[in-house]
Amino acid sequence: MALYVQGLGKGVANGGMTQFQEVMRQQLESSMHTELEKLLDTASGAEKELSRKDFDGFKKLFHRFLQVKGPSVEWIKIQRPPEDSIQPYDKIAARGLPDNVADSLNKLVVVKLNGGLGTSMGCKGPKSLISVRNENTFLDLTVQQIEHLNKTYNTDVPLVLMNSFNTDEDTKKILQKYTHHRVKIHTFNQSRYPRINKESLLPVATNMGMTGQNADVWYPPGHGDIYASFYNSGLLDQLIAQGKEYIFVSNIDNLGATVDLHILHHLVSQPNGKRCEFIMEVTDKTRADVKGGTLIQYEGKLRLLEIAQVPKAHVDEFKSVTKFKIFNTNNLWISLAAIKRLQEQSAMDLEIIVNPKTLDGGQNVIQLETAVGAAIKCFDNALGINVPRSRFLPVKTTSDLLLVMSNLYSLEAGSLTMSHKREFPTTPHVKLGSSFTKVQEYLTRFESIPDMLELDHLTVSGDVTFGKHVSLKGTVIIIANHGDRIDIPAGSMLENKIVSGNLRILDH
Repeated sequence: MALYVQGLGKGVANGGMTQFQEVMRQQLESSMHTELEKLLDTASGAEKELSRKDFDGFKKLFHRFLQVKGPSVEWIKIQRPPEDSIQPYDKIAARGLPDNVADSLNKLVVVKLNGGLGTSMGCKGPKSLISVRNENTFLDLTVQQIEHLNKTYNTDVPLVLMNSFNTDEDTKKILQKYTHHRVKIHTFNQSRYPRINKESLLPVATNMGMTGQNADVWYPPGHGDIYASFYNSGLLDQLIAQGKEYIFVSNIDNLGATVDLHILHHLVSQPNGKRCEFIMEVTDKTRADVKGGTLIQYEGKLRLLEIAQVPKAHVDEFKSVTKFKIFNTNNLWISLAAIKRLQEQSAMDLEIIVNPKTLDGGQNVIQLETAVGAAIKCFDNALGINVPRSRFLPVKTTSDLLLVMSNLYSLEAGSLTMSHKREFPTTPHVKLGSSFTKVQEYLTRFESIPDMLELDHLTVSGDVTFGKHVSLKGTVIIIANHGDRIDIPAGSMLENKIVSGNLRILDH
C-alpha cells in the first residue's frame, strides 16, 4: 500500500492529473498481472496453457478498459450511413442465383453462437437444447437446415458451434446423435475470463477451479470473443485450408437465421479488389426493438452503435424509430481470411461493454465484454443489408416460444416460415405473465397450442390455463386477479375479448 500512495503522491507533485492517472493505471495493471499469475499457478498442464491464452486476451481487454476516457462515441460526430452502405434485400435478391450455387455453398461455414444457458426460461443446461417445435430443439433445427442444403446441392457446408464453459460438456454429449447426419460439426470454446471486484478491480477468483465458491467467479466475455477464440482454436486455419472463405454467424436462438443463397451469392461474386469482408443483416425497427444496436456512419466508417454507448441525454433519441430506423439482427457474414489478417495484426478494436453484476453473496463485480457486430468498422467494404423481418425470429421468452409453436408457422427441413394462411405478414404481439415464465410451467398451462392465425395481440396475466383447440383472434386480454383462476374451455373462440375474474372448469 505504501508504494501505491507514494506513486500517487509523486504523480500529483509532478504537475497534473494525467500523470497521476497514468501511475494509477500502471499500478492496477501490475496488480492484475500478479493476481492472474497466482491463479495460473493453481492450474495444471493443458489447462494452464489454455488459461494462459485466455488471460492474454483478458489482459489486452483490461488494458483498454483502463485507457478509456469517457464515452466511446461523440454524439455530434454521428451521421446517417450513406445510401449505398445499407442495401435493400430485394435489390440483392433481384440479381437472381447462378447455376453453380454449390460452388458458393462449398465456400461457406455456418457458425452458431451457443454459449448461453436456458436459465431465463427456467431450464437447466444449454439454451440450444430446449425443445421449440415438435420435440425439435434449436440445435436439431439447425442441423436439419444444413443437412437439407448439403443434400439438395450435394455440398459440404459444416456447422461450427461456439460453446462456452457453461455449455460445452452438455453440447458435446448431445452431438453424438448427429453422427449419421450429412453435416460435419465442429466446436470451439469461448474464452473464460475472471469477474473483477468493482472496488479493487482485481479478480474475485482465488484459484482456477469452477465449482463451490468459485462457481460464479468466471464468465464468457460476450460474442465479440469469437474472433480471438476461433483463431486460437486452430479451427479458423483448418477451414481456410479446406477452401472455406466465409462464415455465416448468428445466435442459435434466432430461428429466422437460415443460410440465404442471395446474400451468399452477393458476397462471392464481388470483384477481387472490392471484396466485401463483412455483411450485417439489419431490419426495420418496431416499437419492440428500440434497444437494438443500429448502424451509423462514424469517422468515415460504418459502425455499430449499441444503447450502452449512448450518453444518457441522447437515449430517447437513440430509441426513436424515426431517426434510427433499423437495428442489427446479429446475422453476420464475415470473411475468414479477413478475420485471420486482423487477428494477426492485433487490429480488432471492439468497444468494451462493462456489465455490472451482483454475485449471490452480495459482492459487486464487473465483467468486460465485447459484441461480435462491433467489429464491422475493422473490415473492408463492409455492408448492411436490410432484410425482411422474417430473418429475425429470436426465442428469448415463453411468449416467443408460443408464437413459434403455433400454427402461425410451418416447419420444413428445419426452417420455420410464416403460414400462407395468415393474411398479414406481421407477427402478433404476445405478452405472457410471470406464471408462464418457466418452460415447464408454460407447457402445463396449454393442453394444446391455440389457433393464432388471426391474432393481433394477446396479453395473459395471472393463473390462466387453456383447454384444447382454443382459437384466438384480434386482440385478446385475459387477466386473472390474485387468488382467482381462469380456465379457458376447450374449443373456445375468443375474438376481441377481455376476460377477467374467475372461471373454473372442474372434471366430475
